[in-house]
Amino acid sequence: MLLVITYSQAARRTLRNVARAHEDCVVRHFGRATLFEATEFAAFQALRLREKHGTAVQVEWTEPFNEFERVSEGVREAATAYEAREESATPYERFAAGRDLPDPDGMRGREL
Repeated sequence: MLLVITYSQAARRTLRNVARAHEDCVVRHFGRATLFEATEFAAFQALRLREKHGTAVQVEWTEPFNEFERVSEGVREAATAYEAREESATPYERFAAGRDLPDPDGMRGREL
């Protein structure tokens, strides 16, 4: 998919108009950003925006997030356990202490 992000009012306005006119290639519109399908027509729209507004438009290639491919089972289990906690105000660091769960500092330092 293509993620188009805008950094000026003029670029935002053009993106909004393009997204409305070509809803068939829009996956999701977020105001300043729009996620387009991975088609040549969507790429044409994104490049058109960048040509018109220059650096006020950023275009990124994105992939759907597959948690089973990218994230270890321990991290997935920790997320499930943390969301099932009894006290919703308990921070993860305190929740994980003394349990067989990934350390938050360790997770911060590891890339996916």
